[in-house]
Amino acid sequence: MNVEQLREYCLSKPHTFECFPFDEDTLVFKVGSEQANRMFAFISLERGETIALKCDPERSIELRDRHPEIQPAYHMNKHHWNDVYAGGSLPHSMITELIDHSYELNHRSLPKYIREALDKD
Repeated sequence: MNVEQLREYCLSKPHTFECFPFDEDTLVFKVGSEQANRMFAFISLERGETIALKCDPERSIELRDRHPEIQPAYHMNKHHWNDVYAGGSLPHSMITELIDHSYELNHRSLPKYIREALDKD
């Protein structure tokens, strides 16, 4: 998957928006509202087809052991975040499933009143 495909898929998730909160290179995808939101994906425009995704810690270890395209995320908590190289041999279905997993982890971490308000829309 290329950067634009990754971007389009992330933005297809409900209540998702994109921003550049850190610098002009790091495109961040968040789920939530202005009152409360959670980051679920980062794409470095300079590095291209690498996306950082949140992951269950035990699953992160398993994924890294089985797939060289999945490594601890640069500048993030290594227990919870993976860098996924989407331009390699990983199937698109696996990449989209990892994006879905990250999105769900972050959606669940929103305050209950925010989740309920978003889910009504």
